[in-house]
Amino acid sequence: MPDAKFPTSKPAAAKSADAPKKSKSARPADQTFEEVRYLKHLIDGKIPVCVKMCDGELVKGTVEYYDQRFIRLTRVGQPNLFIFKQDIQYLYEQP
Repeated sequence: MPDAKFPTSKPAAAKSADAPKKSKSARPADQTFEEVRYLKHLIDGKIPVCVKMCDGELVKGTVEYYDQRFIRLTRVGQPNLFIFKQDIQYLYEQP
């Protein structure tokens, strides 16, 4: 006779029915940190880039610094720029 203090265990089939169901696909991560890795690569290699702004302007230089909201673009013979990321359409390495 089972002891009242220790309830009997459920059969294996009943245990799996009570377990929470896993979704087929996991939710993607909110942030992959690829942007940070790429900007660091550009800074460390002093790789010249072209930045296409949302208004169509194209600026060239090297990324010297980045933050959560902006990048600092260093240019030769022209003033350096602090560019907000929200104003960047895309950037690419100069060939």
